[in-house]
Amino acid sequence: MNALEIIGLSGLVPVCVIQDAADAVPTAKALLQGEIGVMEITMRTEAGIDSIRNVAQQCPEMLVGAGTVLTLDKCKESVEAGARFIVSPGFNEKIVDWCVKHQIPITPGCVTPTEIEGALAYGIRTVKFFPANIYGGIKACKALYGPYQSAGVSFIPTGGIDQSNLREYVDQPYIHAVGGGWLCNTKDVVNHRFDAIGQTAGEAVDLLLGFTVESCTLAEKEAGAIDAFKQKVSQIFHLSVEENQIAGSVIHEPGQSEQGQLVIRTHQINRTLYYLHKRGLITQDTFEKIYPCRDKSCLLADHVIDKTTIKLIQPAQL
Repeated sequence: MNALEIIGLSGLVPVCVIQDAADAVPTAKALLQGEIGVMEITMRTEAGIDSIRNVAQQCPEMLVGAGTVLTLDKCKESVEAGARFIVSPGFNEKIVDWCVKHQIPITPGCVTPTEIEGALAYGIRTVKFFPANIYGGIKACKALYGPYQSAGVSFIPTGGIDQSNLREYVDQPYIHAVGGGWLCNTKDVVNHRFDAIGQTAGEAVDLLLGFTVESCTLAEKEAGAIDAFKQKVSQIFHLSVEENQIAGSVIHEPGQSEQGQLVIRTHQINRTLYYLHKRGLITQDTFEKIYPCRDKSCLLADHVIDKTTIKLIQPAQL
C-alpha cells in the first residue's frame, strides 16, 4: 500500500508546526495514540527537517511527510531526512517534476482548472486544495470535480476545517482526505500537552468513521454474557453503553441459531476496514482478502465477537 493510499484510508492529515525537533516524536506518538498514523511536518520552522528525521528514525510506524515545501532544495532535503510524501501549497513544476521522476508521492496545491490540468499532465490525480475556506470550500471542490471526474481527480482540502465541518468534506467521493492544524494544535506541542493532541485525534477519528449500531441479534446468552458483549463492542467501535447506543439495539431471542449478527453503520466501509485492522479486529490476511470493498456492505465472516458476526454497511448515497 503506497503513501497516498494510506493517506486516503486514514482520511486525516494533521499539519504539524514544530518549533523544537525534540517535540517531534512525542507529537507523533500522541497522534498514534489517537489512531492517526499520518503527519505532515511543515517547513515553516527551522526544526522541520530535523523533526522529520527524528520521526522517521524513532517512530517508523508513522507515515511522515513534509509540508509547505517551497523549493526543490527543501524537497530533496526533506526526502533525504525521511519524508515519505511531499505537500506544496501551490503548483511548483520543478518540485512536481522531481518528485514524479523519483517516485515520491506529491500533492501540489491546485485551486484552478489550469493548475489541476498541470497536475494531470504529470499523472497526479490527488491535489491539495488550500486555503479551502478562502477558495470556496466544499462547493468549490464539487464544482472543480465536475469536469475532471472522468480523470479521477480528488482533493485534500486544508484551511478552515475542524470538527464542526469535517463531515461536510469527508463524506464526498471527491475528497481523498482532509488536513489541518486543528488536529495538532501548535500551542499544545509547545506546551507539551500531548494528551490533548491524542484526545483531539481520537475524537476526529470517531467523527470520521461515525459508527452507529444499525441492529444486533444475539444467540441465547445469560444476562452477564450480554453485558460483556456490549462492553467489547463499545471498546472496539468506541460506542457509549451509557448512552444506550448498543443496549437499545440488542435483541435477545432464545432459540436463535448459534451465531448472532451485529450490523454497524459507518460513513465509509474501506476506511472502517483500515481502522479495524489497526485495532486488531481484522487480521492482515483478512484485510488483504476483503479490501477494497466495492459494495455498500461487507460481512466480516471470519471475525466474530462472542459468536456474533459483524456486518458493515454505509449509506447508499455515498
